Amino acid sequence: MLIIDTHAHLFSEDESTYPPKPEPSRPPAGTGTISRLTEEVEQHEVRAVTIVQVSGFYGFDNRYIRAVALQNPHWTAGICTLDPLDTAAPDLLRRFARDGSMRGLRSVPVGGNQLDHPGVRALWRAACDEGLPVNVLGGRILEEQLERMLEAFPSLPVVLDHSLGLRAGSDAPETLAALQRLARHRHLYAKLSFIANGAVRRVIEAFGAERCAWGSHFPTEKYARPLSYGEHLDIFRNHMALSERDRRLVLGETARRIWFPEMDRRP
Repeated sequence: MLIIDTHAHLFSEDESTYPPKPEPSRPPAGTGTISRLTEEVEQHEVRAVTIVQVSGFYGFDNRYIRAVALQNPHWTAGICTLDPLDTAAPDLLRRFARDGSMRGLRSVPVGGNQLDHPGVRALWRAACDEGLPVNVLGGRILEEQLERMLEAFPSLPVVLDHSLGLRAGSDAPETLAALQRLARHRHLYAKLSFIANGAVRRVIEAFGAERCAWGSHFPTEKYARPLSYGEHLDIFRNHMALSERDRRLVLGETARRIWFPEMDRRP
């Protein structure tokens, strides 16, 4: 079975060459490295990974994720995060797309809650022009603005990182309801990078497995405790009540269509 991990964050051990931002959000020591990710990929027969710029550590400095993507083009897809207030950012995204270092944009709201913003729209336009999918980071507070953005860019594949932050908890029903309303947009996809079995099933029912994709949220020691990488994957591969068709879509085929269209279908 084709398995693609759609959500991994990487941290360089060389902080002189790739310095973090002030007061970065650090992973546990020895985790989050490219060598550890390579071990997990090989051990669990994962074919490819989208590596997402970790803005909580590097801010908008994409040099490390870009270097890794250029060094590992056959099994990684770089997803950059750019500053929507930087007027040079759209041209930078175009350059990243054309040199092959990035295969997607992670879109962050201005000030944490302004998604429908001229700077964000300029980046989405550049992504649309270059054929890059957009990942959206944010919660259900963005629903109305996301609706407007989706209507403004009807041909642009848009992926909801962490399914609008859906988790088991008191606000899960409201977040799930927002996801169900947004699912009517056929170019919108949900990333299943969390474990809440009932909620995952509801997201898949709303979007269809052909618009859902698994992600590990590597390093799991920081982002998906207490699960290991293998345990996180195993829940989707062996334990979640999915048809064989839906399992194949969620674990690999949906991601292949979005980020790795040149990849053949062999396991």
